[in-house]
Amino acid sequence: MPITPATATHSSSNGTADAILLELVDENGVTVGTAEKLAAHQPPGQLHRAFSVFLFDERGRLLLQQRALGKYHSPGVWSNTCCGHPYPGEAPFAAAARRTFEELGVSPSLLAEAGTVRYNHPDPASGLVEQEYNHLFVGLVQAAPRPDPEEVAETVLVTPDELAERHAKDTFSAWFMTVLDAARPAVRELTGASAGW
Repeated sequence: MPITPATATHSSSNGTADAILLELVDENGVTVGTAEKLAAHQPPGQLHRAFSVFLFDERGRLLLQQRALGKYHSPGVWSNTCCGHPYPGEAPFAAAARRTFEELGVSPSLLAEAGTVRYNHPDPASGLVEQEYNHLFVGLVQAAPRPDPEEVAETVLVTPDELAERHAKDTFSAWFMTVLDAARPAVRELTGASAGW
């Protein structure tokens, strides 16, 4: 397995390496413990807290990212602007803003909560399972992305019609349509009726 920022250990304040931990939750999103990141994704998967971000430009186009080819989970597939996992005890909103900057080099000019969705999506290619209680966020981006190549291979801004065309021919993450459909009411409120979402 390639070592990426998502799978690498990080140093704690005393200089030792710690595994990346995720927050395990119950069906109501209440924290019940922690698990190492890769272990939480091994079949059948452990239900854990996650987030998904959808950022739009001033024309109402959605910023998509293609996940870097070196990622251990769903490499090379297209997905929403940013997704990930809060550290244990980290607020989902703070994690969403942090990871958007880390992955894409941009900070949203607006970021708002858009509800939650719970899903179970196995990834046939990797054999891993996404058992997630996902916090959704929508927002605006005004700066051009400066992606971290270890995280993101490519970005593109799309209209709803362009997304439909791309979704028909390209591979998207297993969770993409689930999180987009769950976020649509907030997306429509943010972008307005003329954007077509």
